[in-house]
Amino acid sequence: MLIVEIQHANPYYDDSYAVNSQNLGPYGDAIMYELLPEIEKRFRGIGQGWARFTYGGSTGGWEALAAQVFYPDEFNGCFAACPDPIAFDAYTVFDLYKDKNAYFAEGPFRRTPRPSQRNYLGQVKVTLEETNHRELAIGTHNRSGDQFDIWEAVYSPVGEDGYPKRVWNKLTGEIDKSVAEYWREHYDLLHILRRDWKTLGPKVTGKIHIYCGDMDNYYLNNAVYLMENFLKSVQNPSASSEVAYGDRAEHCWNGDPTQPNYISRLRYNSMYVDKILKRIETSAPKGADLKSWRY
Repeated sequence: MLIVEIQHANPYYDDSYAVNSQNLGPYGDAIMYELLPEIEKRFRGIGQGWARFTYGGSTGGWEALAAQVFYPDEFNGCFAACPDPIAFDAYTVFDLYKDKNAYFAEGPFRRTPRPSQRNYLGQVKVTLEETNHRELAIGTHNRSGDQFDIWEAVYSPVGEDGYPKRVWNKLTGEIDKSVAEYWREHYDLLHILRRDWKTLGPKVTGKIHIYCGDMDNYYLNNAVYLMENFLKSVQNPSASSEVAYGDRAEHCWNGDPTQPNYISRLRYNSMYVDKILKRIETSAPKGADLKSWRY
């Protein structure tokens, strides 16, 4: 089989997130309809949806699921490990839609900083405010080349100044609900699956596989829990999905419970190729070529 690792750097990050974006450009369509067909043409790829799969971790995990959701007929399965937030009502440790401030949990008598990174014991390394202020010190207008800035560059509409519109005030953490709503309708993968399940469901049933450590350093497991609840409960059709968690596993756990995280995160290919072959064997259309490329 062909295993393609794509380099798609842009002015904001070393990766475009493989979707169409107002700020970054139509990377999703360019990859799906220009790059991949050319690779398949040059290297004798089958070039049909039943024979294509996505997999990756972290940014690549989000992309693996996003490509399956946005191009449901073009792929036969996604294997998403430790994905960046796939539900924005669990945008790491807060609800982008209901909370007023990204940096603080606020009550009538308190203002508690939200954590940004932790280790497998839950010990906090840095807060969300500190993480974002560091990005702001490195570069304004989403040009730090770091995590929260690229999420904003991918998901946001273009602002009046020509740069990505801020989803929250980078200094204070105050959330802009109008920008959050744009994110919800265009890039919140759980919301999109829930909203469009009537048409998406038949195209992605049996294709979604998600793996995450339950002590992910960036709290990415929180969104996975919400996705799991949806995938387990949805009907007509059922999702027939797989979601697994690594006990005390940190970021980049890939679904292998037999190895420590520092080893399992190095064997994405050997983990997922076998799963892909099994999926092909059980789901390929009648008359499909399943032999000539096995040698």
